[in-house]
Amino acid sequence: MTIVTTLPDRRLLLVHAHPDDESIGTGSTMAHYAAIGAHVTLVTCTLGEEGEIHVPELAQLAAAAADQLGGYRIGELGAACAALGVTDHRFLGGAGRYRDSGMMGLATNDHPRAFWQADLDEAAGHLVEIMHEVRPQVMITYDPDGFYGHPDHIQAHRVATRAVELAAADGVAPAKVYWTAMPRSVLEAGLDHFVETSDNPFAGIDSVDELPFGTPDPEIAARIDATEQHAAKEAAMRAHATQIPATSWLYSIAGNFGAEFMGVEYFTLAVGEKGPGSGPYGWEDDLFAGLALDGPDRSPVAAAGLR
Repeated sequence: MTIVTTLPDRRLLLVHAHPDDESIGTGSTMAHYAAIGAHVTLVTCTLGEEGEIHVPELAQLAAAAADQLGGYRIGELGAACAALGVTDHRFLGGAGRYRDSGMMGLATNDHPRAFWQADLDEAAGHLVEIMHEVRPQVMITYDPDGFYGHPDHIQAHRVATRAVELAAADGVAPAKVYWTAMPRSVLEAGLDHFVETSDNPFAGIDSVDELPFGTPDPEIAARIDATEQHAAKEAAMRAHATQIPATSWLYSIAGNFGAEFMGVEYFTLAVGEKGPGSGPYGWEDDLFAGLALDGPDRSPVAAAGLR
């Protein structure tokens, strides 16, 4: 069913690969914009069926056993979105249309429903339909390497990029497209902090040059300080209990840096014009910076997307 509704003048679309990616990478940004009244649409490309399970009593949900983890993670994602204040969430092509491909080089990459094997134009078409519905001015997804090389993250980038191309022909493409990023300066600070700890996520790494991610600070376009939403991000991460154990280093560093670690997120700008910023590199503090926001958009929106 489609209804006509008035959407807010700020509309943000995020394209993520698996449940939990949204909370870890962009949770505070999502919560921040939802809290100030923007329409935040999250599109998740798979159910995360191949994820590890960190809750022992749920071990039989694994892909090698009952293969029911994906269904369970739908519930986790729903709880995470509730914590972030996000009410518009969709799975690309519908829940289960595309399957988690697993890590690069595994046999799961060849599963007939693996997202890695998805027809690019078909998958992008599903995303274009959503763009027609919500008319986002800003989209967030991953860089061409999927931030760290996971095939589904890479495919999410490809699909989102192709969707923008197709949507442009219809006049509904977002004006700005951002990629998630982590400044090298932040990573270097993390290396220094963890060197003496027992829960060191960088164990065996002596330089940020050895990491599969990290963006030179001058290439960062936006720094979103959503420290007021750090608790929402942590709650959303805890909702993904099968994937993020309570002993995770993510919570350890949050205990040390708190709101700053959980609440500040960074992005590079792939499409569009950079708006006004500040600091030595002119980082934006608003993803909508420089855009002419001409009031609410009255567009047909799928009722299912408003739950």
